[in-house]
Amino acid sequence: MLNILGMIILIIILFIIILLLIGIRISLIYDKKGSELKGCLKILIFKKIKVYSKTFPSEDSKDDDKDEEGEEKKQRDIKKIFNLAKPCFEDLKTFIKSSLNVIKISRLDNHLIFGMDSYADTGKYIGIIWAIFANLNQLHEKLRLSAEPSFNGSVLDCHGVNNIEIYPLKLLVPGIRLLSKKDVRTLIRGVMDER
Repeated sequence: MLNILGMIILIIILFIIILLLIGIRISLIYDKKGSELKGCLKILIFKKIKVYSKTFPSEDSKDDDKDEEGEEKKQRDIKKIFNLAKPCFEDLKTFIKSSLNVIKISRLDNHLIFGMDSYADTGKYIGIIWAIFANLNQLHEKLRLSAEPSFNGSVLDCHGVNNIEIYPLKLLVPGIRLLSKKDVRTLIRGVMDER
């Protein structure tokens, strides 16, 4: 009996390790027009088997919004979090660099429609956005960020299709290295307290 139970546990552990080595695909499709946001988030294993799916807006989020309106919202102290983040900036930068090797981008298509009440301000800021997007698009061949001006008043709409693959087992060592730093643990506690 114990041998069978041991074999089942061993098979489960091997399956989890293979799953973490093969990777997880995250797919996010969204469309924001005005104050309305529609989209779908999917998490797939073996690039085909759906493990998690969330469509928004959902009925639960509408109920939560009504509950939050009745309660007083807690003020977050951004300066406190920023001061906690300062000492661990280099550690976070190292973690982000190592995690970029673990993430494979299949597709990142995002389009922004931006407009302000003043035509001159719209032109000024859309130029800045185009410059930023042009520099970001050079970072990866699958990254496509685009923007267009809207001269019909204040507008901030966007839509996109994003697919990335993450290999969690390769993130284990950098994650443990990051969490071993005292400053990072203090930052995490500070962020959790501000929630």
